[in-house]
Order: sequence, then C-alpha cells, then structure tokens
Amino acid sequence: MSVRLRGRPDAGTVFIDTGSAPRVLHCGESLLEARLPVGARVVYPRPAIAPVPDAHEAIREAIENPLGCDPLPAQLRPGMRVTIAMDDISLPLPPMERPDVRQTALEVLLPILAGAGVDDIHLLVANSLHRKMTESEMRRAVGDDIHREFYPDRYYCHDAEDPQGLVTVGTTAHGERLRLSRRAGESDLLIYLNINLVPMDGGHKSVTVGLCDYESLRPHHEPQTILDSDGYMDPARSALSRKCERMGRLVDAALNVFHVETVLNNRMYPPELAFLARNEDDFDDRDRLKLRAARLALDRLPWSARRAFFQRLPAPYGLIGCWAGRTEPVHERTLARCFEQ
Repeated sequence: MSVRLRGRPDAGTVFIDTGSAPRVLHCGESLLEARLPVGARVVYPRPAIAPVPDAHEAIREAIENPLGCDPLPAQLRPGMRVTIAMDDISLPLPPMERPDVRQTALEVLLPILAGAGVDDIHLLVANSLHRKMTESEMRRAVGDDIHREFYPDRYYCHDAEDPQGLVTVGTTAHGERLRLSRRAGESDLLIYLNINLVPMDGGHKSVTVGLCDYESLRPHHEPQTILDSDGYMDPARSALSRKCERMGRLVDAALNVFHVETVLNNRMYPPELAFLARNEDDFDDRDRLKLRAARLALDRLPWSARRAFFQRLPAPYGLIGCWAGRTEPVHERTLARCFEQ
C-alpha cells in the first residue's frame, strides 16, 4: 500500500512503497501497468468539484453583476459593433461533452444583445497561430442553431497572417509591439469567452495571444521566456504571464473588453473510465475488470483506431464558476477557483 502525503489528503499525493499496486500509465494510444520504484511520488487529481446546478443561470448572474464595470446590458446600444471572441479547440482538452460551455455562454449572451437592438455581431475564434478549426469543430463548439445563424460570414477563425485584417494597438515600454484582429480592435465592444481549465490560460493572455499576429507572439513564445519562467502554471512566477500582462494593459487602455471567464472541474473521464483518475491502491474488483477490458480492447485495435477512440472521447466536465467584467478582477476570481480544483 502506498503512503499518502500527510497534511493534504485532498491533494492526492502518494509515495510508492513495497506493497503498492502497479500504476496505470498512458503510453501513446495504449494503457500499461508499471511497478514504480519505492519512494516514487505519484500525484493524483483532487476530487472533482460539483458543478453549478444551472450553467445558464450562473453565466447570466456573472454578466449582470460584473467586476469593475457596468452590467453588460447597460453597455449596449442599437447599431453598435460587437465581436464575441472565444477560445479555440485547444481548450478544453480533451473536448467536453455537448453542450460546450461556449454554446451555453452564447445562449445567454446573444438574446441580451438582440434585446438591446445590437445586430452587428461577429463570432471570432481566437486561434492565434494555431491551425484554423474545421467547420464541424466550429459547429460542435457553439451548437447547430448558432452555427447555422452565423457561419461562415459572421462566425469564422482569426487569420494571423492577413495584414489587412490586423490593426496595431500599441507598443509596451519593453518594445513589445501588439497587433490584433481588425474586427476585434475596431469593435465598440469586444466580449471574450474564456475556458479556464489550467491557470496558464485566461486573463490578459486571452486577447493578446488569441487574436494577435506572429510578431506580437514572438516576445513571449520563444526559448528565453521558458528559461525565465519557474512555471507556466503559476502566473506569479511566469515570464509568459508577465509579458502578456504588459501587452494586455495596452488592450485594456485602447479597447472596451468584457471578459466572461468560465472555470471547469477536472472530471476528464466518462463514468466507464473514471477509475483512471483514482489511486490504483483503491481499485475494487470492478475497476480492475474495467482496466483489463480496456487494455485488451485497445491492444486488439490498430493504432489509427486507438487514436480515434481517445480523440473522440468527450469529457464530462462541469462548470464550477463564472465571472465577468474587466480583465484583472475577473481573472483573480477565476484563478482562485482554478487553484481550488
């Protein structure tokens, strides 16, 4: 039996001893069981925080009671230009079960905009220099109805390589120049829908990275930033975070940005595979049977089929928090909740 770390049982840290069960490890597109050396430290996820009872209501409550600014309805007027930017397919990983939280947030936001007489609305995927999402991926993120209404003319991916589609926001005192999507930069209101699964994401990083060009990405997506960071997941010790903050303050000074940040729990596996997130010493007979069946099935499949299985297996994440308003007060709350999970 492994020895659990004293003082923080919820942290899920254990040390391997002579009686410990083999650990289940992901190995490419397969699972293997390995006996780790005595004294090895194994860190397990904390138990998933229970999701809010009504995701739509939680998001609506955040929008109507924002941090650092007026409620969203008070900022709207007929005829204004509004852009709703959102994280791309890189969040969350693995993809969440439908409905995606982006769809849920849009189902709250769009009626509010329509009720205020706002009809110049574009949905913009903040894919930075990632590949553009496919149409099917974009449909899955926002749902069939919203996709049908906006795609492709008013729902599309950011193009970081289109010079005509970019506008210069400014340059920091450190010489970091920032250019963003022209549509976002010239909007009367930019709403950003964020998914926070890890503390590296969200905050100033959302707009400055998601909607920028290559030259704006270079100051922080390069080797020196890695060397200067003690950890990307600890913003206070991250050079990436510090640089994004400097550039993000240019954004906040030039644009009217209303952040809607959502935090998901860590329920990564569907019920039939939930045992993969637990300590192997706590497995019961059913868990061991499920593991044996999963390994047998995966071993019999060709590599391409195993890969497709893991890529298409959605996670039953749940919304555990939502805050809206100005960048820094919102992200402070978001990070606190993220670290709780």
